[in-house]
Amino acid sequence: MLQLCYHKTLLEAGCDEAGRGCLAGPVFAAAVILPKNFKNSILNDSKQLSDEVRYQLRPLIEKEALAFAVAQVSNIEIDEINILNASFLAMHRAIEQLKLKPQHLIIDGNRFKAYQKIPHQCIIKGDGKYLNIAAASILAKTYRDDFMKTAHNNYPYYGWDTNMGYPTIKHRKAIKEYGVTPLHRMSYRLLPEQLKLELN
Repeated sequence: MLQLCYHKTLLEAGCDEAGRGCLAGPVFAAAVILPKNFKNSILNDSKQLSDEVRYQLRPLIEKEALAFAVAQVSNIEIDEINILNASFLAMHRAIEQLKLKPQHLIIDGNRFKAYQKIPHQCIIKGDGKYLNIAAASILAKTYRDDFMKTAHNNYPYYGWDTNMGYPTIKHRKAIKEYGVTPLHRMSYRLLPEQLKLELN
């Protein structure tokens, strides 16, 4: 059973990101502040839920949250500042957009760059422990999936409607055959050595 939040008395936002391991597209992050009386027996780490359930939960989270925000950092920015810094930046952008200023942050993972002077706590696998991080994980995941499904319409060879930009065999074969798109992260190892891409 997930706990609502880490800090029982402060106004707390849970934060999570989606898309760090992808070869293409932005990294997305969400920040969510849930009311103290929030309860949901289905809400969990987005990776533990089906696509259908995630999309059922998203409007419920958005309706019941005291505040929520979703933000992204583009693949161009990822290449410039690296994915770890891009993940922090995406979370910072989401926190900045919240209509309520949180007094405390809990972050999924083991590292975070402090946002302004708001105290924070990093929690490994926090999306499976706290409802506010789980809610953030669902928003980040579904908004990113929507982005990649739309991108698939422009670049249909890569299978982004199903792999969402992750390094599947189909995705890598398409990179080998058709080359890269403006959405690919050029700082990533897009192909293993046996499929090395000729860029000249």
